[in-house]
Amino acid sequence: MRATGIVRRIDELGRVVIPKEIRRTLRIREGDPLEIYTDHDGEVVLKKYSPIGEIANIAKDYTDSLYRTLGHITCICDRDAVVSATGGAKRELIEKPLSAEVENILQSRQMSVLNLSAGARMIPVTSDDNAGAYTAQLIAPILADGEIIGGLMLLSRDSGASMGEVDQKVAETTTSIIARQMEQ
Repeated sequence: MRATGIVRRIDELGRVVIPKEIRRTLRIREGDPLEIYTDHDGEVVLKKYSPIGEIANIAKDYTDSLYRTLGHITCICDRDAVVSATGGAKRELIEKPLSAEVENILQSRQMSVLNLSAGARMIPVTSDDNAGAYTAQLIAPILADGEIIGGLMLLSRDSGASMGEVDQKVAETTTSIIARQMEQ
């Protein structure tokens, strides 16, 4: 752990304010859940909670299955970063923060299908990704109990590839199953 030099007092209700600079750096937004850890030395650690991160092993099974079935690079993300990826770009995507464009699509609560062959502009998946590498993208939010908890992404780098109706139906089904698992 590293010291920030910032000291805050606990108010009469037991609350402490996390400084704006730290919230911005760690991408903590209003309403985000935080897990509280303590140790025997009296340290209290706050960690951003990711329900999708809790099912990382299951997410890996989903991405593996979808990649084998559809042949597209497949990613499952929480609201901040890629949790699981299968396909040619795994090392480039896994555990990388999402781009602002992907965050905006997830916030819209609508599936987004982008096909270069139809004239769509591709977007970067992570903050340091090259959007020009993709020829087709499908980004679908995962909604559990009415909240956005993450997303599913199908990506292609194959010339002339496009995300069609089958890809959309598979994405809808997968996000629905993951959401139901998270609600239980």
